Amino acid sequence: IGSFHSFRTFFLSWYNVTDGQPRDLVLQPVWDYLHQNHHDLLRSPLFPVVLSVTTYFLLVGVYTTLDLLAPTWPRINHYRLHPDKPVTWPNIWNTLGVTIYNHLFFIFPAAVAQWLWRPPTPLPPEAPTLWSFFLGILGCMVVFDFQYYLWHLLHHRVPWLYRTFHAVHHQYNQPFSLVTQHLSGWELFCVGFWATVDPILLQCHSLTTWGFMVFNVYVSTEDHCGYDFPWATHKLVPFGLWGGAPKHDAHHQRPGTNFAPFFSHWDQLGGTHTQRKRCEGLLFLL
Repeated sequence: IGSFHSFRTFFLSWYNVTDGQPRDLVLQPVWDYLHQNHHDLLRSPLFPVVLSVTTYFLLVGVYTTLDLLAPTWPRINHYRLHPDKPVTWPNIWNTLGVTIYNHLFFIFPAAVAQWLWRPPTPLPPEAPTLWSFFLGILGCMVVFDFQYYLWHLLHHRVPWLYRTFHAVHHQYNQPFSLVTQHLSGWELFCVGFWATVDPILLQCHSLTTWGFMVFNVYVSTEDHCGYDFPWATHKLVPFGLWGGAPKHDAHHQRPGTNFAPFFSHWDQLGGTHTQRKRCEGLLFLL
C-alpha cells in the first residue's frame, strides 16, 4: 500500500497542471467537439464499455481476416509466428463462442448495473494537456501491468487457481487474436475491473481514461495476434522493455515464463523471462 501511495504521489506531481494554469492544450479542439456534439453519450456509464467492446471486435475482425487470408497470401503468412499452422474455422468458432458468452453473461450485466446505479460521468470543460494525456496512459499501463503480473503468476503457481480459472485461456498454445478474450469469467472480470479502476486511482482525465482503454485493448490483442509485424509495439519500444506477441507466444509454449502482459521488467526481475527466436525455420525458447 505504501509503495502504491508513493507511486501515486509521484505520478500526480508530474501529471497535474502546475500553478493552476492549463498548458499546451493541443487536445482542446477535440475535447470541445466531443463536448458539443456527444455530451450525453460520453457522460453515460455505458460509454467506456461500448468503446472497449467496439475496439476489441474491430481489431479482432482485422486480425481474423488476415488469419483466413494468410494460407493463400505468402506476404501475410511470412509475418505469422507459426506460418505452418493456420487458424481454422473451428478455432474461430470456438473462441468466438466463448467471447460472446462472456460478453452476454459478464460484460453486459456489469454494464447494465453501471448504467442503473452509477451517476453520469462529469465532463470537465478543459482537455488534458498532451503531456498529461500520454503520461496518464503510461501510468495506467504500468499499474495494470504490475497487477496482472501478480495475478497471472499466482494463477500459474497455485494449481487449483490454474485449473479453475486460467486454464481456459491456455487451451491454445499458439494464440491468435480471438484467444485474447478466450477467458474464464473471473479473469475477464479482473481485467475489466483494473482497466476501470486504475484511471480513477490515478485521477486521469476522461479523455485520458478512454485513451488508456483503447490502447489497453489494442496491445492485449496485439500480444495474442500471432503476428510479428515491423510496426509491432515491441519493435518501437527500445531496450527490450516491451514484451509483444513473440514473448506472449513463448508464454503459451512455456506457461511458466513471461507472465507480465505488456512490459518485460517484472519477468526480468523475477527470473521468469524467456525469449522466442527463430533459427533455420525452427523455434527456440531461450
